[in-house]
Amino acid sequence: MNIMHVRSLLAALLLAGLAAGASARQDASSALRGHDIAAPVEVAADRIEVQDRDDRALFVGNVVVRQAGLTLVTERLRIAYAADGGIDIKRLDASGGVTLTSGTETARGGYAVYDLDGGIITLVGDVELRQGRNELFGSRLTIDLDSGRAVIDGGPRGVDQSGGRVTGRFTVPRRD
Repeated sequence: MNIMHVRSLLAALLLAGLAAGASARQDASSALRGHDIAAPVEVAADRIEVQDRDDRALFVGNVVVRQAGLTLVTERLRIAYAADGGIDIKRLDASGGVTLTSGTETARGGYAVYDLDGGIITLVGDVELRQGRNELFGSRLTIDLDSGRAVIDGGPRGVDQSGGRVTGRFTVPRRD
């Protein structure tokens, strides 16, 4: 597999993760609504390893992925694909700290998975979502790229300092 196959392999990027049960939820509108998952993808990393027999590619070290106004930064990105008469990406997994940005929206988490068939990105582990000056914190963030709906789950009690709850801070405009 050459670099052109790898670029077409990445024809729709990003991530989601292992999710535990949720005890709290907060919905937010996402800047990623209507994101074009078929747009060209640019990937840069310190190292790439292609595992053709397993239909996988692994990018390691300072990984930066860009697609249609969306940027993903992580330490490690694994791509699973099917190679039946071409490259059909099924899933992207990111680990080692993940930062996802689009417009004024930034999401961070420990791990992420991008389900390309479903158009869903999930971030897991000490999740932060910032939209402008507004902030939300929880255990898991799920973004539907078609609708732009973002759901933050608090996670089970005792897992982190939030006690299984979603927390947030929102700006209020000055009223004269």
